[in-house]
Amino acid sequence: MQYFWTIFSKDQLYSHVPWHWGIGGNYRISVYISFKTTPPVSTERHYLPRFTGVMKSPPHQALQGVQNHLENAVRKLKPVNEVSVFISSRTDTGVHALCNSAHLDIQRRGDKPPFTEQVLTDALNFILKPEPIRITKVHCVQKDFHARYRAISRTYVYRLATGARRHTELPITEKDLCWTLWDTKLNIDAMREAGALLQGTHDFSTFRALSSDAPIKSPVKTMELVQVRRMVGALVAVGQGKLSVRQVQDLLHSRDSLAYPQNMVAPPYGLFLINVEYNNSGKDSFFY
Repeated sequence: MQYFWTIFSKDQLYSHVPWHWGIGGNYRISVYISFKTTPPVSTERHYLPRFTGVMKSPPHQALQGVQNHLENAVRKLKPVNEVSVFISSRTDTGVHALCNSAHLDIQRRGDKPPFTEQVLTDALNFILKPEPIRITKVHCVQKDFHARYRAISRTYVYRLATGARRHTELPITEKDLCWTLWDTKLNIDAMREAGALLQGTHDFSTFRALSSDAPIKSPVKTMELVQVRRMVGALVAVGQGKLSVRQVQDLLHSRDSLAYPQNMVAPPYGLFLINVEYNNSGKDSFFY
């Protein structure tokens, strides 16, 4: 059995300088988060994610977002202020993250010192222990820091498994953590040729989700909903001989999401956000 990793990166231009605040008062921290959307129910034909996605869900909804769990964990530390968590990268439902990031403001009573980075990390992880969410790093930042808008790059990996003829050949540790292409051989050279067409600066409107009603702020600078999964699906289709390299080029140039074959979208559970980087000489990134 073979595994393939496809890496996608998104770049923005902002700055980030760490800052440590004094005893008491309100201070801002950045948090690095790792989570997997291990489903409570999963079969070959039916996949149910553990979370609705990263973003917050209404309280009455059965499945909650990662943001819900993070805010509930911080509230159990009994801060003085009402805490809101701002997450840097909005991954689709079912997508995992080895490294996402967020920021929040937290305030203790005036006679109490701020939580140390290690104490805050350990306390949040203890509260989040029942969930597949882990805090990997915490540190204080300037009050104007924003986890989403100060990021300079985001890196994604998509995991594929090929060569298995039946589901029993897939290791149990890989279940729901990769896209298994049953009894399939891929033309890797053709996939690389098609992938080269997607590198660089382009209008990626074709790879935007049909269900997204939000206006496109910039199809060149913005990572759209399901974009990476559509790109992976197109590359896999090329590897399987279902699309030609020329057809991928035509899809890119069409700038029309309706032109994308709807049965080629890659499933979410093979996709991982593996890094969110800020420009403090790499200090504030946590790369796996």
